[in-house]
Amino acid sequence: MSMKMRQSLDEFEQAYFAQLHADRRRQDAAIKRTEQRQRTRIANRTNRHGTLRFVLLVLAMIATAVIVTVIMFRTLYVVMG
Repeated sequence: MSMKMRQSLDEFEQAYFAQLHADRRRQDAAIKRTEQRQRTRIANRTNRHGTLRFVLLVLAMIATAVIVTVIMFRTLYVVMG
């Protein structure tokens, strides 16, 4: 093989490996961005569900207090009355 052809093949091989390395870096960066977006979505969903559960818990406690109070006063009215 001539020297010029060997040099051309070496340059081609170096360019190929450089492109391969760049592609891997881009792929890794894309995977990291995707994972970050997924973690953000999961955190937001967990926060929304947690807020909803808290509101439902407070409403259930208020409803329980109201129902117990009404029943207590009706029972007191029947006993005293």
